[in-house]
Parts: sequence; C-alpha cells; structure tokens
Amino acid sequence: MDARNPQNKVRDWSEYILDPPHHFEQKAMHVFDHQFYHNTLYHDFCMGLGLDTTSVLNVQQIPLLPVAAFRETRVLGKYVEDAELMFKSSGTTETVRSTHYVASAELYRKSILEGMQHFYDLKSLVFLGYVPGYADNPHSSLIWMIKQLIDQDSSGFSRFLALGEPLDVDEILQIYQSGKQVMIFGPAFGFLDLLKEKSCALPENTIILETGGMKTHRRQITRETLHQILAEGFALDGSRIHSEYGMTEMLSQGYAQGGSSYRTPPWLQITVRDPENPMSILPDGQEGLIGVTDLANVHSCSFILTQDVGVKVGTDAFNVNGRFRYSNLRGCNFLIEEE
Repeated sequence: MDARNPQNKVRDWSEYILDPPHHFEQKAMHVFDHQFYHNTLYHDFCMGLGLDTTSVLNVQQIPLLPVAAFRETRVLGKYVEDAELMFKSSGTTETVRSTHYVASAELYRKSILEGMQHFYDLKSLVFLGYVPGYADNPHSSLIWMIKQLIDQDSSGFSRFLALGEPLDVDEILQIYQSGKQVMIFGPAFGFLDLLKEKSCALPENTIILETGGMKTHRRQITRETLHQILAEGFALDGSRIHSEYGMTEMLSQGYAQGGSSYRTPPWLQITVRDPENPMSILPDGQEGLIGVTDLANVHSCSFILTQDVGVKVGTDAFNVNGRFRYSNLRGCNFLIEEE
C-alpha cells in the first residue's frame, strides 16, 4: 500500500496497525496522511506550523500535537459521527480534564490485549484490579482497561478488589496453587493504602503493576522509593514490581518490568523532544519532553507531545523522570476554533 496516497483507504485499521509484518514507518506515514486530511484540528495545527503532506517526508518530521488539545476541544476525525467510548482524565475540580473520544472500542480492546501480550503471557495471569480514586470516575480509561483484562480471563478468578479492605492473602494463595500467576493492577497510591491497612507476604511470582498517580494524592515520592516500599511491604523481589506508562489520551501502553525503563509494543514509539523546539528530537540520554506516536489513536490523533519529562535509553526503551513545568513552548501555540 502506498502510504503517501490518502485515497488508499484501510478497511480494518486494527488489523493494519497491530499486524507486525507492516513496518512502523510506513504505517506512521499512512496514519499521518489520514489524520492530516480527515482531522480538522490536526490539519490546522500542521498548517499553522507551515507543514503539510508534501513537506513531511519521514516519521521524524511529523509534528506532535500538544496534549493540552485534549483538554480544550474534541480531537476526532471528522468522519466519525458518534464515538463509541469517551474517557476523561482524573483530576480535581480546579483543573480542566482531558477528554478522549474513542471511535472504535474494538481497536482499543485489541491494543490493550495484544499490547500486554507482547510482554506477558495473558493465559497464565489472573488480574486483580485495585482502583481507589478511579472508581468514582465513570469515564476512567484505567478501569475500562482492567475490565478488558478481567473479561478475557476464563479462570473466574480475575476481578476488581473491594476498596478500603486489606488483601485476602488466602485467596491469592488459592490462585497461586491453581497454577496461575497473580497480577495486581492499579495506581501507586492505592498500593500504599493497601500496605497501610496491612503488610502481607504474597506468593513469590506475584506481579504488582503500578500505573503511577502519586502526584495527585498528597504524596511526593520517587518511583525508586515507591518500588522499594512495595517490594518490602509485599515481601517480593524488586523484579516483581512493574510499571505501566499510559494516559487517557493514548490507547496503547508501555511497560517497565522490574526496572525503571519502559518498552512499548510495535505500534507505539517514543521520542524525546527539545522543550524549546519540539520538532527537534534529542539524542539518547538527553532529557526532554516525551513525544508519543501511538498508531492505535488513528481516529483521534496519533502524534502527541506530552507534558512528561524523560530520556531515551537505547533504541527501544525510555525512562520517565516526572512532569515538565512551563508557561509556553515555542512551536506549540495553535488556535483551536469551535466548529
């Protein structure tokens, strides 16, 4: 398929995007052309930077839409009449929450399951979700994600855990003795609350998968310190404390499996950008703003400049160092007009 011909239509975006034989660069250029022509907001953003499909010749030149756009307006292809899902970021009443309209629930579901399968054996896992602070958000993408993982497990063990109650170690031992491996999935502050209720020794192959979220719940703590607390509190080796990198504005996730470096499935790539010039990609080891190319976002925007600070570690890994504080970014100003 000619990636530069926007008239070449994809009948099944999920098959095209998630299918490994297709090269990332080819798919990314095809998605860029598609979004330039069919997403009015992204088209206007690119034109405001003086860029179009004739001047963007490779993946490195594709402009990244500031993530703030998801707080300001509806980021969605103009051909989508009704989004199948709508997610809102967590936040307080003093903040404007991001909204991500998802045109295809099935594409999101496949991205979740196939993305995790890239790193974990889903058939061997039982998922226990602990989501305080998210359970009262009816539009939480994290809860929807965990539900897909629970629903695909036929063992009958996977479920959401009751909030405000200590872990039932006997239940987890029963799962372990059945030959399954337990993954407890949820925000960092929830695990700290569980340990405050009661420290407990979990089976040695248990995985604690934290999704971040310390910053909004009265705690200032580094990820290294957090993982040490979790390993000691649950009597697990540090290699069993994992992290997920994702956000409401993304339909794919990266995973750090027992360390600080995240890796991504083939349809999600990370770059690190110069805060003074987000079109400039920084070399490995140099700190800057994390840029996301998430091809699963084909119906909204796949090319996003986040507000996270990080560094690339080699060709296929990255570290997240926190949030970036700024008043403005050169090259990121754009006018959003209501349609």
